[in-house]
Amino acid sequence: QVQLVESGGGLVQAGGSLRLSCAASGRSSRNYIMGWFRQAPGEERDFVAAISWSGGRIDYADSVKGRFTVSRDNAKNTVYLQTNSLKPEDTAVYYCAAGDNSWPARSPYEYDYWGQGTQVTVSS
Repeated sequence: QVQLVESGGGLVQAGGSLRLSCAASGRSSRNYIMGWFRQAPGEERDFVAAISWSGGRIDYADSVKGRFTVSRDNAKNTVYLQTNSLKPEDTAVYYCAAGDNSWPARSPYEYDYWGQGTQVTVSS
């Protein structure tokens, strides 16, 4: 079992930034692909970004490419999502997830463990 806890969400004005963190505990998550997803009310859970266990492979959704940066610190068992130039349409609950399936991993079904989510609200 892997436990994931997100933090860093909040309310920010358009154009602002937030740094989301996802702390992993339990069974070692170092070999897992780590993903970030987001879900707005009434919408499906959408892929945002993913990073391989080594950090050597990174993938972004087109909607966040150039604005968001995913990284991981395996020594701290933590994954980060730096979100810049935020837009109102980025408003959602952001979830981190861990999975040991093949790359790329853009579907929520490719992930085995999920955090509880952290709310990001961007005001216009």
